[in-house]
Amino acid sequence: MEKTDNNENVIYLLSKKNKGLKRFLFTRLPIFIVLILIEAAILAAFFGWFKEYFPYFATAQTIFALGMVIYLFNCSMDYSAKLTWLFLIMIVPVPGALFLAWTKRDLGHRTEQYLINNIIKETKTIIPQDEKVINNEDITASGTDDLCKYLSLSGCFPLYANTEVKYFPIGEDKFAALVEELEKAEKFIFMEYFIVNEGYMWGRLLDILSRKAKQGVDVRVMYDGMCDILFLSSDYPKRMESLGIKCKAFSPIKPFLSSHYNYRDHRKIAVIDNKVAFTGGVNLSDEYINKKEVYGHWKDTAVMLKGEAVSSFTLMFLQMWQIFEEKHEWDDFLKDGISVESKGFVMPYSESPMDMYKAGENVYMDILYRATEYVHIMTPYLILDNELETALKYAAERGIDVKLILPGIPDKKGAYALAKSHYKSLVNSGVKIYEYTPGFVHAKVFVSDDAKAVVGTINLDYRSLYHHFECAAYMYKTDCISDIEKDFQYTLSKCREVTLETIKNESFYYKALGGIMKIIAPLM
Repeated sequence: MEKTDNNENVIYLLSKKNKGLKRFLFTRLPIFIVLILIEAAILAAFFGWFKEYFPYFATAQTIFALGMVIYLFNCSMDYSAKLTWLFLIMIVPVPGALFLAWTKRDLGHRTEQYLINNIIKETKTIIPQDEKVINNEDITASGTDDLCKYLSLSGCFPLYANTEVKYFPIGEDKFAALVEELEKAEKFIFMEYFIVNEGYMWGRLLDILSRKAKQGVDVRVMYDGMCDILFLSSDYPKRMESLGIKCKAFSPIKPFLSSHYNYRDHRKIAVIDNKVAFTGGVNLSDEYINKKEVYGHWKDTAVMLKGEAVSSFTLMFLQMWQIFEEKHEWDDFLKDGISVESKGFVMPYSESPMDMYKAGENVYMDILYRATEYVHIMTPYLILDNELETALKYAAERGIDVKLILPGIPDKKGAYALAKSHYKSLVNSGVKIYEYTPGFVHAKVFVSDDAKAVVGTINLDYRSLYHHFECAAYMYKTDCISDIEKDFQYTLSKCREVTLETIKNESFYYKALGGIMKIIAPLM
């Protein structure tokens, strides 16, 4: 169905539907509730019918829980997460231990993990590193070459010159640029987003994509499988195909078979003809361009790349798209890139929860540990593990100007309360924290020393740092870095500062909720 808004064609493929029950059913909560009820039923049965055998059952329960605790201490897991699991096992031994076993067994993801790791291995050297770039004196002096070498352990992430980067301080600007670039597409359009939700923004893009598909452009759209139950429908790919658009849902939800709440595709990538690429925090839904207000003014950011570094985003998309394809195609899409004369260097990279590397967190910590003057950060969530909290505090304690901008109006009260639970410790170490009074900050930005910046999809929370597929662009001395810092200062002018006094006067509700939520923070 097509609708015209202000002389613009906006396509809608769905009608509204009730999602409340589905949203509940496909989370971890019902699984945990079921396990608790099962234990209660077993305990009641044994106690009522086999009183004489109950001591043996209690012994078996203790042995099983103890075994899981020993396993927990010997597995590769963040220590904050280990404390959470210990708490659960202490409170409800059998459900807690079973829940841990179920999560670590990773049922339903084994094939996916094998295929993803194989495809990353297959493409690890497909884009060669330009030795002149990596051996540039400025690069080696800044330590950027070391960071590039580290990232190369987990995938194909070369450092590029000859790439122009444009920074968008608001979602509306990114949307306007994306519309303009899509209209120029001649060969292919690849779009990969965490959220696709019908409305003006997606409908406007869908109109362009359908027209381009009719013109012979290879148009592919991939969104996270959560959209099937939260925003779209299970048959949405078929609806898209009726417009000539190839479409996939990444890891569609299969209730109760696996820990599908983990391993979501949180990336936001748009690539056009291997010449232009977009990434950042902006999803394809109306609140991201303030067409719809949900939590006050929505502050988001993005970048547009033109030049050699675009190939990395093309490769990232193809890796995810072709996971379950028998034949993998790379060369046809990685050729015909362009070289744009520009200052600085760019290194696109991605994060996979299915390997041993914590690329997203380690890039952030590298910036914090190497900073000489300042590190300025925008993030929607602040749910920190011990390593990242230590890095933030250490930077501030050695005299670095560390500032964080967080939402003034939360989208999730639990996450908001958890962020506040970190405030006192950080402020005592000299970290300066601000809350954006007009609304919600969804930007994921690091900028440091007028020289380094990261713009991408990676939040400062366990979901992004441990459990999701993510991506970002690392920039060194690109022209847009001054624009990023300027935007940070402008956003700062619309914020209220968090002080020890405001922390003391914080509402009891958020203090209590934050304290409770901190126990299960790694599971959020």
